Amino acid sequence: MADRAETGGRDAPLTRPRALVVLGCAAGAVITLAGIKAVSSIAGPVLLALVLVIAVAPVRGRLAAWGAPTWVQVAVPLLVVLLVLLGMLAVLTVSVAQLATLIPQYSDEFTSLTEELRRLAARFGYGNQQLNQAVQSFDPSQVLGLVQGLFAGLVGVTSSLFLIVVLVLTMCLDAVAFARIMSTGSDRLPGLARALATFARRTRRYLVVSTVFGLFNATLNVIALSLLEVPLPLLWGVLSLITIYIPNIGFVIGLVPPALLALLDGGVRTMLGVIVTYGAINVVTQSFILPKFLGDAVELSTTMTFLSLILWTFVLGPLGAILAIPLSLLARALLVDSDPSATWAAAFLSGRSPPDLRTRDPA
Repeated sequence: MADRAETGGRDAPLTRPRALVVLGCAAGAVITLAGIKAVSSIAGPVLLALVLVIAVAPVRGRLAAWGAPTWVQVAVPLLVVLLVLLGMLAVLTVSVAQLATLIPQYSDEFTSLTEELRRLAARFGYGNQQLNQAVQSFDPSQVLGLVQGLFAGLVGVTSSLFLIVVLVLTMCLDAVAFARIMSTGSDRLPGLARALATFARRTRRYLVVSTVFGLFNATLNVIALSLLEVPLPLLWGVLSLITIYIPNIGFVIGLVPPALLALLDGGVRTMLGVIVTYGAINVVTQSFILPKFLGDAVELSTTMTFLSLILWTFVLGPLGAILAIPLSLLARALLVDSDPSATWAAAFLSGRSPPDLRTRDPA
């Protein structure tokens, strides 16, 4: 009774231990991610369709400003998405078919290369029996099985493509109603509406800038590979375009296949030429030019970007690696940016001090 009297007759508010809150949030995150991973075959296409609809949203907005009919506002963005997806799928299909017929031709080159590597290893004292067995047990024709696996993957992409197209169509149909709901909901939940609008703007800018520089990189790579006479330059150009959306390690993924093929086709000098050319193009564009154009679009620190790559690749597979940045931006919008009191968490994610701390004297 005395305690109730001291608080004016009301019970004191219960305070939960911070450790308990952190553990509860961590457990909820693990359960949510495990659920997404369990339905990754559905969640992946849904999230990809969402990102594609966000990317072509300005086309629908421009058509709406021009007074175009609703079916035109739906058909034109859908057609843009279809042309992009089908074009990349056609290039990959033809190029992988050419690669399947090209790989068996390098059996002799691979044998001579392994013999040289064995002699070089023996010169430095590493020519043991285990090394010889490893070299002899590797059959270059096994790579053909990998190519067949790529064909099976293309069939899977084709089956998922139908689901993606249907999802893009339905999302485009609902885009007008969704925009109306967002405008009316900005009065009731201004933080959430502002966070989602910021997410869409940042995602769009990230995709546009990355695509422009990806096309620029791919064009330079195709020209360089053609001059170096590396087979299938168009395939490796498309691969470099796709891997530009993979943060941190995308450059390495796009470099390894053409470098290995250049080693088999033209020797060490050609492989070094590919590595130097790719390295120069990547350093100039992605290290100096691209960050200036992206600016504050992403607002994720280098560590958070790398962790996003690991997390979403584990949850959604290869598609998660490509969508790592947009998915992290979506999670940030829903969990951090929508909460006005989470400025410290936003600063932690972006690696930048919040505005209220920037104005303080460090002393």
